[in-house]
Amino acid sequence: MTEGEKMRLDRTRFVAWSHEMRLVHDRLRQALAVTRAAVADPTAEKGAAARELLLFCHGFCAALTAHHEGEDRALFPAIVAQHPELAETIRYLEQDHSMIAHLLTGLQAAVDRAAGPTELDRHLEGIAAIMESHFRYEERQLLTVLETLDLEVEVRQAFGPL
Repeated sequence: MTEGEKMRLDRTRFVAWSHEMRLVHDRLRQALAVTRAAVADPTAEKGAAARELLLFCHGFCAALTAHHEGEDRALFPAIVAQHPELAETIRYLEQDHSMIAHLLTGLQAAVDRAAGPTELDRHLEGIAAIMESHFRYEERQLLTVLETLDLEVEVRQAFGPL
């Protein structure tokens, strides 16, 4: 393989990291929208929102948590190692991860006690607001960096199971 072919192959792999981040964020946005729709369903019987949310929350909450754990464990250390000027940005993103984990714990507690749709939607609204702000900031700060990041891990290790 020529050096030019190797560079093109590497460039494709690098661009894939930024593409993967966008895909994962979009899937998580969709999962949250489905979860919120289940809670807001006016045709659901009393208590159905909590039961459905238990299913959706388990999947959504587990996926979002795994995504952030993968970033904290694999992606962010690689970014800081190759771009030390982004250490403060990464600390901010990790703080967001902690805040989102706290909000997910509150949602899970509400689901466990079979809270009503209004309370469940308040939890989901808070998660949606912080998650969207976090994703937009993360994409603005990191997509370009991800296009040149040299990271030798599986995508699932860096971004979670989505």
